[in-house]
Amino acid sequence: MASGFETEDDGDDRGLLSDRIRNALTDEIATGTMAAGAALDEQQLANRFGASRTPVREALRQLAAGGLVELRARRGGVVARMTPERIMEMFETVAEIEAVCVRLATYRMTPLERSHLIELHDLSQPIVEAGDFDAYDSFNRQFHEAIYHATHNGFLAEQAIAVRNRLNAFRRTQLRQGERLRRSRDEHEAIMQAIAEGDGEMASRRMRAHMLNAATSLSRFIETNKPGGV
Repeated sequence: MASGFETEDDGDDRGLLSDRIRNALTDEIATGTMAAGAALDEQQLANRFGASRTPVREALRQLAAGGLVELRARRGGVVARMTPERIMEMFETVAEIEAVCVRLATYRMTPLERSHLIELHDLSQPIVEAGDFDAYDSFNRQFHEAIYHATHNGFLAEQAIAVRNRLNAFRRTQLRQGERLRRSRDEHEAIMQAIAEGDGEMASRRMRAHMLNAATSLSRFIETNKPGGV
């Protein structure tokens, strides 16, 4: 598979290259193109992506932190075994945590925090119109983490971020399904409306639905793109 990646991998370029390698491998693992147990040899991946081993190693480290890859001393890594049932359990768990976070944030966020959230949401419009999945993924992380911090509960925010990090790869991949980018932003809009009205319970219900919709989108994306899929 042609990578289309640049070979320059110094400084900031190296970080950007490792991100692109990580994203490419994430999609292949999520769809089953790269099966559980498949070996991940640093040199082979470096050759494939036209990079040195350094950004490849960083990409694998990030994938391991998210539970997609198991690293083995002096033997490279392998794709972790992650069943669809396990992934859906993770989405169900994060949906409940996010629902709690937005309910508390609705009642506790400061005017400055609310303004920041509105600004983030507004900035996502051109990203959706451009169909830029990677930029939206970055925005999406900022949007949700702004809500976590607006709970003013440090422990809850830490737990929400930790669970989110385990699911980051799949939260990114689900954005590629059909019109998911636009639907995701529309769901954010509904959540923002509930926050503006001071209705924490409504914001909570909408956030839960938002996360479960993401899980459904991921399931459809995997089914459509898996080897032999329609």
